[in-house]
Amino acid sequence: MKLSKYPGCVLAICLLLANTVATKAQDTWSLQRSVDYALANNIDIRQQSVQKRLAELTLKQSKLVQIPTLSGGVNGNFANGRSIDPNTNSFITSAVTSYSAGLSAGANIFNFFYQQNVIASNKYNYQAQDKLLEKARNDVAFNIATAFLQILLNTEQVHISEVQVKLTMDNLANTKKLVIAGSVPESNQADLEAQLATDSVTLVNAQNQVIQSTLQMKALLNLSFDQPYVPQIPDNIAEIPLPRLDEVDPEMVYSAANSNNPLIKADQLLVKSSERSYAAYRAQMYPSITASGQAYSSYANSAKNATPVSIKTVEDVQIGTVDVGASTYKVYTKSYTYNYEFSTIPLSTQLDNNFKQTLGLSLNIPILNGWTYRTNMQKAKLNIETQKLTMEKDNQKLRQDIYTAHANAVSAIQKYYAASRGVDASQKAYDFATKRFDLGLMNTIDYITTQSKLFNAQINKVSAQYDYIFKMKLLEFYRDQKIAL
Repeated sequence: MKLSKYPGCVLAICLLLANTVATKAQDTWSLQRSVDYALANNIDIRQQSVQKRLAELTLKQSKLVQIPTLSGGVNGNFANGRSIDPNTNSFITSAVTSYSAGLSAGANIFNFFYQQNVIASNKYNYQAQDKLLEKARNDVAFNIATAFLQILLNTEQVHISEVQVKLTMDNLANTKKLVIAGSVPESNQADLEAQLATDSVTLVNAQNQVIQSTLQMKALLNLSFDQPYVPQIPDNIAEIPLPRLDEVDPEMVYSAANSNNPLIKADQLLVKSSERSYAAYRAQMYPSITASGQAYSSYANSAKNATPVSIKTVEDVQIGTVDVGASTYKVYTKSYTYNYEFSTIPLSTQLDNNFKQTLGLSLNIPILNGWTYRTNMQKAKLNIETQKLTMEKDNQKLRQDIYTAHANAVSAIQKYYAASRGVDASQKAYDFATKRFDLGLMNTIDYITTQSKLFNAQINKVSAQYDYIFKMKLLEFYRDQKIAL
């Protein structure tokens, strides 16, 4: 037989050999390895991790706000011309260089528990983000398991297609011999050649499905698309442990999911967070008491010490009179005018002389502020209602998804049992057809039709089996919030 006449067959065989060689040269990925890698690299998980860290920083900052504020500052100033002397507070006309430094502190004494409610709200929000991160991790783990099963299903379909191609090739080889011997007409050979081309195309499509599902897995893993991914195929897919249907009753599964589902827990925490946020906004409408303090000192080069160095003039100055009898006598004293020497007061002396401290208490009473506080409080109250409705909606969807999954699981197991019976029946029909075909009692078209029915029945059984496994694992995931094969 010249394979060049059947390009589809040649392509299928080449791809099969290439995949076989590649698989032997590469390490394999188990489901657990895939999940662990995804938990460390998946983009959705990393994004949710960032949200959790942001919530943690917000919580930390709201706690640190309770610590009194403290700030310091240093100022420098140069003035030339007519200006105020910072030392005497009088006008002078000269160049003055001055410096000042100070510390100021403030503390919130009482604010009707506003900050405590803010902290509590941020704490609940942080816990909710932690639960949402847990949900993201669970969702990714389940998606990885789903993609893993899809790869296994597609790989199994490739194996069935390979068997079909080999079987058709064997039949074609035998038919060719019979044609040469003149036992069967040449049209039988042509029919099998057409069937081989069809089976080869089916094999190529099945191999492409493996490639597509592998690319989907790489996207979930955030794995480089040029990096190989070969799944570790279980020895027997039928041995994967599955719960019984009575162990995953929908109401029982919902009860378990309602208590351990991270999304439901996150909704409950977000409701608590919004309630505390409402209490915080309400506290803003009441008076608050704050304390403040300041320590301050300054220096200026215009501050001078005047030291007398010599007497400039001496004058007699009358300071009063004295009556003695009928006579009045003037009283004089000496008035001295000195020559002074001026020197700048030292820095340490000025800082000590100018050092001052203040303490204060203030009462802030909100009266009119554009209705801001009241509007914020009303918005926070509506946010509570929104969060409660979100929680109710998520609960409703969870119950609906569980009941739908249970109904699908019941349908899937019935389809699997039906598909299994279909394979048994198709196999018997094919065995009888093979014997009749070998004896020349069945034409090629009928034989190919019987063979195709067996092939389709095998494909349907494999699809039904994996669909059943997936549906049962979905119920198990809702119940336990974990996935394993």
